Amino acid sequence: MTKAELISQIAKQTGVEKAETLSVVTAYMESIKKSLEEGENVYLRGFGSFIIKRRAQKKARNISKNTTITIPAHDIPAFKPAKVFMEAIGKKKKSGKKK
Repeated sequence: MTKAELISQIAKQTGVEKAETLSVVTAYMESIKKSLEEGENVYLRGFGSFIIKRRAQKKARNISKNTTITIPAHDIPAFKPAKVFMEAIGKKKKSGKKK
């Protein structure tokens, strides 16, 4: 599903115009991004959490030059689904339902 499809679906379900829905969805995504940039996790009960994960320093190979490089430790954004969310997805897979 694309952002445009998401906005259309939300607008249809809520009866709110697409332009207003677009501004709300955009503000929602910007708020999550800003919180993560500030090092603050976002917890949405029943849905999941947007968190910052720390990746440790590691060694990697540059196969074209046949050399070893060091990738420094860094942070990455991640999404951790809630247990209820995972159970709902698991039930659909077990019953054989697809999109």
